Amino acid sequence: MIRKAEINDLPRILELLDSARAIMRSDGNHKQWKTGYPSEEAIRRDIALGAGRMVGDYGYFAILPSPDPTYSLIEGAWLDDEPYCVLHRIASTPESHGVFAAALGHAFESYREVRIDTHEDNRIMRHLIEKAGFTYCGIIYVADGTPRLAYQKNA
Repeated sequence: MIRKAEINDLPRILELLDSARAIMRSDGNHKQWKTGYPSEEAIRRDIALGAGRMVGDYGYFAILPSPDPTYSLIEGAWLDDEPYCVLHRIASTPESHGVFAAALGHAFESYREVRIDTHEDNRIMRHLIEKAGFTYCGIIYVADGTPRLAYQKNA
């Protein structure tokens, strides 16, 4: 069900990202992913690094090993300083369910610690993160300087 994304998946991944943007907008999240992020270049980089993952034909996410430079400064505190992975760019179609759970399960197959962040307005992702048992750790700032809620979960 989960496999490494390949360059020929790029058109489908871009569709999934557009779908995720539409889901966010319909739920009132008009600030996240509004400036063309994630870009085609970011997805190409995910694929080149072997970090991009397809969940069937209906989901996409990236799983990146630590350290993530964005996570080096936090207003708050991480649970610990152990090696971790980060889940980024989770996207699916509106009718798809289980992509987040699949991504998290996949992450814990290789890592004991998972970190993730999301925009304050992303109520859907916040609900999924909290339901999965993540601990809220504080605020981080992404490349464009905007804040994100940061979470961590240990196996």
